[in-house]
This record gives sequence, C-alpha cells and structure tokens, in this order.
Amino acid sequence: MATIFATTPCLARSAPRLSAASLRCCLAPIDRHQRRRLHFGRDAPRQVPDFAFAFDIDGVLLRSSDPIPRAHAALSFLQRESIPFILLTNGGGKHEADRVAELSDKLKLPLDTGLFVQSHTPFADMEHYKDKTVLVVGGDGGKCRDVAEQYGYRNVITPADIYLSNPDIWPFSGALLPHYAQFARPLSSAAPKIDAIFVYADPRDWGLDLALIVDLLLSARGQLGTLSALNGRADLPNAGFQQDAQPALHFSNPDLWWAARYHLARLGQGGFREALEGVWAKVTDGKAALHKHVYGKPYQATYEFAEKRLLRHRETLFGADAARGTALRTVYMVGDNPESDIRGANGFRSPVGTEWRSLLVRTGVYQEGSELSVTPTRIVPDVFEAVKAALGERKWASRLEE
Repeated sequence: MATIFATTPCLARSAPRLSAASLRCCLAPIDRHQRRRLHFGRDAPRQVPDFAFAFDIDGVLLRSSDPIPRAHAALSFLQRESIPFILLTNGGGKHEADRVAELSDKLKLPLDTGLFVQSHTPFADMEHYKDKTVLVVGGDGGKCRDVAEQYGYRNVITPADIYLSNPDIWPFSGALLPHYAQFARPLSSAAPKIDAIFVYADPRDWGLDLALIVDLLLSARGQLGTLSALNGRADLPNAGFQQDAQPALHFSNPDLWWAARYHLARLGQGGFREALEGVWAKVTDGKAALHKHVYGKPYQATYEFAEKRLLRHRETLFGADAARGTALRTVYMVGDNPESDIRGANGFRSPVGTEWRSLLVRTGVYQEGSELSVTPTRIVPDVFEAVKAALGERKWASRLEE
C-alpha cells in the first residue's frame, strides 16, 4: 500500500541555476500589498469572498505548453474581483520558481510561488536525505537533478550518470548516449550506493529507469550491481524482498494519464509505476508487494495541504482578522482528470469544514462521452465555464465576460 505524506514544502530556495526571471519571482521580498497586486492587480480588495478556487494546470489552463483558450480571461477576472485561487498540479520537473515564471508568461498573468503547489514539492522538506546519495528519475535532461539540488540535496545521481559509466547495464539505449552525454556527470564509482530513489517527473527512458530501479530494490543495502541474500526468504516479511536496507522508493504523483498536445491522453508517471509493479510481481513470483511512497492528488494529505495554503493566502491578501471573519465555506476544484482532481476533491474531508466541489472540464484527460468512475459536481466545457458556473452558484454580482 502506498504511504502518503503531508509536508510543508519550501517554495523559495535560492540556487545558482535559477534564471534571472525566476530569481526575481522566487527571492524578491513580497509584502501583503505587493501580493495583493500580484493576485488582484490593485491594492484594495472589495470584500472577502467565502469561496475560492483550486485549478489544475495541464488540461485546464494549458494543453502541453499551449494556453487553453479563455484561461487568461477566467483567471484575470478572479484577480480583478478579489477572488482567491491557487494552482494545484500533479505536474513537476522544474523548480517552483521556474514553473511560476513560465506559467505567468504563457497566461500573461502576474503569479507568484505562494499560489503554486506541484507534486514533488514535499521532497524539499525531506531533510534526512539531504546528505545522502539519491537517484533522481524522470524529467527533461538534467532538470530534475537541478530541482533536487535547489531543494538542498547534495549528492544527486541520475540514470544517465550510471549509464554513461557502464552502458552494459542496459544494452538497448545506445542511441541515446549522445543525449545523455550532454548532462550526465562522471561517477566516482560505476556501482554507487543509493539511499533513496525519487521519481520527480515522468520518465523518458522507461527501460533504463525501470531496470535500474529493479536492480536497486533487489540489491544488498542499495549497492548497485549486488543481490541481497534475503530475497525470496519465506521466513521473512514480504518474502525477504526490500528487507535489506534497500533504498526507499518515492513517486511524486499517481497519474495514469495526462493531457498532452496529442488529441488522446498520454501515459504519465502512474503508467510507469504500473509497469514497474507488473515487472516486480514477475520478479518476485507474486510473493512480494512493492513498497513505495506516493504523493499528489487524489490523496487526502495533498488536499489538506492545498486548503492550508488557501487559508494562508486569504490572510495574506485580506489581513488575518478580515479573512477569519469570513469563513472559507467552499472551494471549487477545477480539473480535467477524474481520477486525481475529481476523486480527490470529492473524497476530501476538510479539517476546518470547508466544502470542496469538483468541476470537470473537457479540455484535457476527460472527453465527452468517456465513462466516469467518479461523478463530479458538474461537467463543463472549459475553465472559463467552470468559473462562470461557480460564480452563478455563489450569485456573484459581477459577470464573467470574454
């Protein structure tokens, strides 16, 4: 069974690899009035709404890297009307500051990291791994290594590092050697000892990444190239598998599907995890579970963290007394993925009694006529119509217009 953690991510750590725009977004001190301008575009909010929004990004605001029509209109209206929102995504692969700077540019909206939560931000607070040697899997080139180092990890290895040190470890990726050579780093040992495995984003080379993870989960105490003598021991828990101080395995999100530029949804990190689960079942002859930790939507801890972020955000925008004087009664979760966005919102039990309502859009994973395993509060064409429907439900005086 997956273990879920709720942690408080650090969204604004400095690092030399951040771009100048990201550094301005991440490091510049932002007081309450500046943050009001970032969210609203003016200093004085009209009133404190008793509702707010949480938006997924891929398939809701963007499709691949292209803005979805009317996404800008929807979010800019909320800024003008002083209605709080956060961005809650199972995506990742870049530092929060870089992602926010990129998203601000694409949507033509001023945003800051205080509005943004992505799937691997909990990794930023895992201090007990910061001095360990970790394997970071997934993402574009060496970008996820960069994120881990910006989080404070000091000894980060990627599959590319291992492959270039010993290409025989996976004989089917030879054509990718020139690509890996662009960002791989030399290893002090061709068989490093790994203390933890982090899947930060969707893997690109499934074969290599899967083979390395299986090798490490079968190893003696995380030493690559070894096999534990405890594997298959019927007298031990889990038939002796993952009982010999092998590295802990962390996945940043569970999404089977995600909305890319192609008209059909593409397999995501959850697809890679399912492939690993299938191989693991064969390797262990079905006798051992795969011990792992999974983060992101639809889990309770993720939504609880998002709600805390919204509550803090309201206090920053309106002042603590005003925000607490008007309770946050409803949050509208706008998403495209029934299994993460909708299931998570429907199942969330708010510690403070806030009602979460799920609005499913047709611009991403979900398509008209698709069979639903979970029922949203409402199905709408896109994010613009989602905001419009919520405003109508709240009887908000101002009209949302294109």
